[in-house]
Amino acid sequence: MPLFRTAFGAALLVACLDDAAMATTQNVIFNGTVTATCTLVVATNGTMTASPDLQSLSSHNSGGSAGTATLTTTGGVSLSVDPVTLTTVPAADSTATTWTPTYSASGTHTIAETGASTALTVPGADLVSVHLAGTKGGSNRFATGNYQATVTLRCE
Repeated sequence: MPLFRTAFGAALLVACLDDAAMATTQNVIFNGTVTATCTLVVATNGTMTASPDLQSLSSHNSGGSAGTATLTTTGGVSLSVDPVTLTTVPAADSTATTWTPTYSASGTHTIAETGASTALTVPGADLVSVHLAGTKGGSNRFATGNYQATVTLRCE
């Protein structure tokens, strides 16, 4: 009897090996969501220089330079500059200064220099140039010393 069982088991095993395995498939679904995002990375800080009449301290003056930042966005955001709120001026400069920040962009989005908010509707990457101009009115002039102002570039 044990020999019969062994032979029967071997025959059954051989019969099963001849049968092709039943194939089965299932779909695996992937979902993803990309929200409107924007990344700004400052590449260089700007430099302001005085005009010959000392009534302008600006990145646009001879010898001045824009600050730069790289921008990467999915689109669906706006780019802007905030009014200047943080400045450091020498003690000898006691008259009012009007600070005017502006920016322009090149790359996926072409933005002419502006101080207004700009909608960025498509995804892409840009180089943003940020300028700052300080001006004195009337007979007021910039005094000797170090000046510093912070421009906040905003993408939201």
